[in-house]
Amino acid sequence: MSFDTLGLRAELLRAVAEQGYDQPTPIQRQAIPTILAGQDVLAGAQTGTGKTAGFTLPLLQLLSAAAPRNPRKVRALILAPTRELAAQVGASVAGYGRHLPLRSTIVFGGVGINPQIAELKRGVDILIATPGRLLDHLSQRTVDLGSVEILVLDEADRMLDMGFIHDIRKVLAALPRQRQNLLFSATFSDDIRALADKLLNAPVPIEVARRNTPAEAVAQAVHPVDRARKRELLTRLFLTQQWRQALVFTRTKHGANRLAQQLDDDGISAAAIHGNKSQSARTKALADFKAGRIQALVATDIAARGLDIDQLPQVVNYELPNVPEDYVHRIGRTGRAGNAGSAVSLVCIDERKLLQDIERLLNRRLEQVVVPDFEPDPNIPAEPIPNGRGARPAPGRRNSANSGRDADRRRSGQRQRRQGAGRG
Repeated sequence: MSFDTLGLRAELLRAVAEQGYDQPTPIQRQAIPTILAGQDVLAGAQTGTGKTAGFTLPLLQLLSAAAPRNPRKVRALILAPTRELAAQVGASVAGYGRHLPLRSTIVFGGVGINPQIAELKRGVDILIATPGRLLDHLSQRTVDLGSVEILVLDEADRMLDMGFIHDIRKVLAALPRQRQNLLFSATFSDDIRALADKLLNAPVPIEVARRNTPAEAVAQAVHPVDRARKRELLTRLFLTQQWRQALVFTRTKHGANRLAQQLDDDGISAAAIHGNKSQSARTKALADFKAGRIQALVATDIAARGLDIDQLPQVVNYELPNVPEDYVHRIGRTGRAGNAGSAVSLVCIDERKLLQDIERLLNRRLEQVVVPDFEPDPNIPAEPIPNGRGARPAPGRRNSANSGRDADRRRSGQRQRRQGAGRG
């Protein structure tokens, strides 16, 4: 099947071809005709399966069926949990819509709001936003959502994990009741299904992979190691495996900073990316990583969600996540779009129960490979992981010390407490 068979107009097919695509992915084959038919969608797919184009292409087609209004009003709203994902979705909208007379813009926190206000005043058809900054604009009356025809919630599971459910409800209250709703999620938790029940009208369910199943193209292995020797082992792997590019996950922002500095000291170029970094620092680190100027991008879960890195060969779990579903999201950064990938986890005795939780979720045992000279000392006792297993947050909320919560959400609470108008 080619894109020509999906009912897309010539301008969109031209843009797709210019980006080098000729065959739609499974999620695109199912989602595009369904969305074009005007139906609500509840879609689940692994990251890297092409879901962004799966909603962007039909959205552009539906909006272009009518001439742009004068003045332009927001007709499609795409909500994303993080700045990086919002930027990537915005780039996809701009790229696929380059031959159409539609305007789009992106709004998120961490940058000045005045340029965003100016852009909104000029009028846009498609708005891509993070929830916190969008509520800023709503509170300042710099955006009107009364004409929205299509709502997209991208990576809805992550938005719930980050505690955005109340913000989402406030946004929904500003939208017209009659609209098309598209909900995309990497996993279908009970919370997601509850949100879908309230949000969607007779949705068409689309799921192209088993629930919480990592991409089959990713080779997974566990390297048992003492906690004090993890950094030494990681450096050894970079050198012996000749890794040129690896995304390395830590549980905390402080841990990401420390590890990036240690890798640099070992002669491995590295940078950290997390919610406490400025937007310019995050953008530079990602650009340097994509360009090959640094070998290791050390990230927390929230900061890395939505990162789209072409042909990323290697993911490393320097520390296992406290929530097993996050393991699926982490390793989904590699093995994308049919490319092979590898994910290794450096697991100390403290993380044994976290590993068991992950294996239970995957319904399989992960291969354990002891690296010579790094055999764990059996006499070292397990120590509790701060804010880890046994101290998990309530459903829909995350412990910010471990998740690297997106700065939009963090500034939201701070500014509310200062009786400010909205969120950063």
